[in-house]
Amino acid sequence: MSPAPQLAAARAPAASGGPESAGHPHGVRATARIRAAHNGRVTTLPQLHSDGPFHLRHVRSDSSAARVGIIGAMSAPLGGDRLTLDITVEDRAELEVTTAAATLALRGPTTHAATYDVRLTAGEHAQLRWLPQPLISAAGSNLRQTYTVELAATSRLVLREEQLLGRAAEEPGHLVSRILVHRARHPLLDQHTAYGPPEPGWDGPAVLGGHRAVGQLLVVDPRLDVPRNPVLLGEGTKDGCAVLAPLAGGPALLATAAAPTTATLRDLLDEAQTHARALAP
Repeated sequence: MSPAPQLAAARAPAASGGPESAGHPHGVRATARIRAAHNGRVTTLPQLHSDGPFHLRHVRSDSSAARVGIIGAMSAPLGGDRLTLDITVEDRAELEVTTAAATLALRGPTTHAATYDVRLTAGEHAQLRWLPQPLISAAGSNLRQTYTVELAATSRLVLREEQLLGRAAEEPGHLVSRILVHRARHPLLDQHTAYGPPEPGWDGPAVLGGHRAVGQLLVVDPRLDVPRNPVLLGEGTKDGCAVLAPLAGGPALLATAAAPTTATLRDLLDEAQTHARALAP
């Protein structure tokens, strides 16, 4: 969530006590919940529970789908925070979730890792689009982010994440991310990535090759005409590249991209999403 300056000051370390002594040593605990349901005509939101840094706002939609925007109510995640976002889309409901600004991971008053758990559940014939702004891993931060996704056999999902490793002219913090997806109670994807010190080789030619913007796009849709071979995007340029590959466990495509800037990363993921749309008539 984007930091609010007045609340950031309240959570900042005291100058006299050192970085470990100020603030609550265990950080903030917060769980926000969204539940979307279909009433036979449109999608409604019977549960919209804000908590901690998550301020949830129902955004007007021109379609039968519901839209929710997440607005940051304080600086988060900071070291030691335990944040959870629990989103359930019931049968035949359609929900899109976005964030108002980038999420900035900072060190905070303790060097203990912060956790940010996003739990996504979609029922039969439900549609869920998770489209947040980028996550920025600032110098000195330590964040473990986990996506846990449970999909019905007929549900559709678009999950997009963008990560910027460090702000301008600074090294990144330590960022560990996992995406765990089950479809019809069977494993579809379990991916683990780790960037920044002290991870060995994270910036080497076999991983990021000096790039600082990375991202993923996961599309799950029973209508997909999944290709047998991956599609390479941005190949042969110095402006990053991406690969859009089928997953073995279901009608799903995963795009992974790396680029020098968030703008280039976004272009690559947009291109991957265009390819995916063309495969789902």
